[in-house]
Amino acid sequence: MPDRLSALDASFLYLEDPVTPMHVGGVAVFRRPRSGFSYAQLVTLVEQRLALVPRYRQKVVGVPGHLARPVWVDDPDFDVAYHVRRSALPRPGSDEQLFDLVGRLLARPLDQNRPLWEMYLVEGLAGGHVALVTKTHQALVDGVRTIDFGQVILDAAPQAPEEHAEEPWLPRREPGGTRLLLDAVFETVRRPRELVENVRSAVTDAVATTQKVAGAVETLVSAIGIAARPAPSGPLNATVGKARLFAVARTRLADLRGVRALHGGTVNDVVLTVVTGALRSWLLSRGEQITSSTVVRALVPLAVRDEVGDGTVPGMLGNQVTAQLVDLPVGEPNPFVRLHHVSHALRAHNDSVRSVAASALLRVGGFAPPTLHSLGARAAASFSQRIFNLVVTNVPGPQIPLYAGTARMTEMFPVMPLSKHQALAIGVTSYDGGVYFGLTGDRSAMSDVDVLARMLEESVEELLTTARA
Repeated sequence: MPDRLSALDASFLYLEDPVTPMHVGGVAVFRRPRSGFSYAQLVTLVEQRLALVPRYRQKVVGVPGHLARPVWVDDPDFDVAYHVRRSALPRPGSDEQLFDLVGRLLARPLDQNRPLWEMYLVEGLAGGHVALVTKTHQALVDGVRTIDFGQVILDAAPQAPEEHAEEPWLPRREPGGTRLLLDAVFETVRRPRELVENVRSAVTDAVATTQKVAGAVETLVSAIGIAARPAPSGPLNATVGKARLFAVARTRLADLRGVRALHGGTVNDVVLTVVTGALRSWLLSRGEQITSSTVVRALVPLAVRDEVGDGTVPGMLGNQVTAQLVDLPVGEPNPFVRLHHVSHALRAHNDSVRSVAASALLRVGGFAPPTLHSLGARAAASFSQRIFNLVVTNVPGPQIPLYAGTARMTEMFPVMPLSKHQALAIGVTSYDGGVYFGLTGDRSAMSDVDVLARMLEESVEELLTTARA
């Protein structure tokens, strides 16, 4: 019997439209080795690792009459060259050209008639670098049965392409409509209530679908610390269009740790304080009225342990992500007072026995940040957009170099999706001594997202300068 999508996974397919594609992404920059790093080598590497994530060769097939949720089936026409694509910038390609391309690529929804992922090798970057841009649907990555492909394609040491031939992959026969109906009827006999809910999902709109899966969502995420009251109004909440902009900021992990050592809290507290300072400067640059009590509410997904699990690192993934609502004090002019406000707001989670330390997350096999950012996006998508202004995900990564084949990764920027009424989303990842911010903005409502990116770096400098004084 084919593997059926969970209610939550199916909801990401039901709710997707051309304006709000439901995928997450990443931009990894690599130093091309002397031996080269070609498109053919990348395809070979992907083919060798696909066996570790079988879902990446499967597509979603609906059940006739919507009598049950869709199922995952092997794609008999799977073509790795369709999913692993090649692009190039005019040499020497700049950061601005790369990130403009990223915004255009990520604005396009994935084809739901094929496996729900794409990867682009971008050549022509200055300094002999190449970039890898990934897109993965939120229905695909749940952290338990399926992880992000970035978690299996990277290694802690250079790996030359394996010379032995891979065993040919033989897809299982795709079930026909009759088989899918019989399976649905069999499940309905066991769970008759589900039939009513599945038929309802076929004839109601996205709002009703969201309400239908609300019960399942409660097992995935919980909001703590702030009552579910409407978020403050402001330019971050706008009706978004199809086009996207992408911008980045960079800083050093040692600098953020130095601020934490002087003023307490966690590195995550410092990251959110950096975001707070940048948002304050950005709002002022737009002529927004700010008072001492002005706040911007962020939805901050955080990893927690399973209360009944065995405490292992794999148990920290999957459905164990809690989303905290944090009021960022953009009205406070003093950066360290802002830090103390943020630390206080997150203290309930940081003191919780269920919270997962960054050091524990670093033990996850492979490069875990892409998977954890995806889980954060899933958590955010489960909330009403009326109760927060933006999403900020911060996932610690390994502090050692990683490689795709023989190409060393130098930077990694997460790319978070936008909801219908959120004009900005921020992903943060630390890696090999650096901290990398990826900002996704709506092209109309956040035309100055690159300005905000520069203000993030200025916000870090503000904290450092004040600390030295």
